[in-house]
Amino acid sequence: MKRHEQREIALNSLYQHLLLNKDIRKCVYEAMHGTNEIDGYLYSITVDTVAHEYNYIQTINHLLRKDWTFNRLSVLEQAILLMACQEILVNQTPKAVVIDEAVGLAKKYCDDDSYKLINGVLDRL
Repeated sequence: MKRHEQREIALNSLYQHLLLNKDIRKCVYEAMHGTNEIDGYLYSITVDTVAHEYNYIQTINHLLRKDWTFNRLSVLEQAILLMACQEILVNQTPKAVVIDEAVGLAKKYCDDDSYKLINGVLDRL
């Protein structure tokens, strides 16, 4: 499975986790159609992201305008930013690649101008 496909599965899983307060492992398991064989990369951008969720939220809050908070963002925007933090800060994926993928996901799944916010926050990370 390509990394882009894994990012889409991760976005779906993180979205469910954030929106429904559902266990991330269960979300990934369901997204993988009931298989426990999860690639290490997918595990990292889902389960490990949730393990560091609080720290990433604090980091993102510092990068937003003073009149915005993480909780004010849409759940999809939150999921994209959390996953991107994991990729940049822990997985050490090149920042340009992460921003490009995050912007692409935002253009596909979020509101029309969400990609601008995603790009701006990740550029300052």
